[in-house]
Amino acid sequence: MKKYYNLYNEIKNKILSGQYKAEEKLPSKRVMADRSGYSIITVQKAYEMLEDEGYIIPKERKGYFVCEIDVIKTEKTGSNHIEYLNEPSDFKTPDFEYSVWFKTVRKVISEKGNLLFAKAPGKGCEVLRNAIADYLLRYRGMVAPPQRIIIGSGAEQLYETAVKVLGRDKIYGIEDPCYEQIPSVYNGMGVKICPLKMGNDGIKSEMLSSEFDVLHVTPFQSYPTGVTTSASKRWKYLKWANKKRSYIIEDDFNSEFFIPGHPIDSLYALDTNQSVIYINTFSKSLSPAMRMGYMILPEILMEKYEQVMGNFSCSVPVMDQYILAEFISSGNFERHLNRMRRQMKR
Repeated sequence: MKKYYNLYNEIKNKILSGQYKAEEKLPSKRVMADRSGYSIITVQKAYEMLEDEGYIIPKERKGYFVCEIDVIKTEKTGSNHIEYLNEPSDFKTPDFEYSVWFKTVRKVISEKGNLLFAKAPGKGCEVLRNAIADYLLRYRGMVAPPQRIIIGSGAEQLYETAVKVLGRDKIYGIEDPCYEQIPSVYNGMGVKICPLKMGNDGIKSEMLSSEFDVLHVTPFQSYPTGVTTSASKRWKYLKWANKKRSYIIEDDFNSEFFIPGHPIDSLYALDTNQSVIYINTFSKSLSPAMRMGYMILPEILMEKYEQVMGNFSCSVPVMDQYILAEFISSGNFERHLNRMRRQMKR
């Protein structure tokens, strides 16, 4: 620890303990140096720190004086011992090609330079939104204009964004049972939820006549039931939205790993009435440490989004966005998905 910091702490503690009284003059720098054994320069730095933090104040040609500080005195309990947390010695996501990811990281840092330290646009970096739009069209057959793609730090944050755009006055119909974070987020946002019982092909058809305004569904392998919504039931969901003139939040987690072949059509891809808000993340497809996701909003909701979210910054670090964009654009993401699906088949 620096000598001037040690002296700063010594003097500060004397002020807080009352050894140096309010408005009392401190020893001159030369005298303090003689007493403490430090150099005059060290004393000068310590005094400057104390002055910057408001413990002392200089008076011209008079020296340094102690400021009046109303210290709250409490009896100290416990000891100075800190019990540190156990750190994991190693962790690897099965079958993830770390060498490819780290090569991507080095490439982005080398090529993008100062761009990695710029402030991210509110909806996310254009480079990542373009990469996601291109990937969805190429791999999923989904037309998603990058202007309507919103980057967020995970599904939970995107659920909250959907509520802010659609409104807290709505009743949100959710699958019953469902991923536990879904009702937790809605309850935390102060909105009402309507549990909708699951059948073997999705939400039971009779439940769609229940009193709710927005439908939140996970059509592919809904957790924890593992149910994948049938094509027939997907059209019923869309018919409900069209009849109610309302919206469906499609939580499309894990759909990239559809085993028989090409991923099945999303509700977003089937929708012709701008009624689906599409949400997906990279936590399952890449790694749970990948706290990045995206939302595709219907064009009709973009103005409302700007009204309620336009002044907020994107919560995902710019460097992470550029790295993921490069990983997707280079084709490494699709190669990773194809390799994982082959292994799942086996």
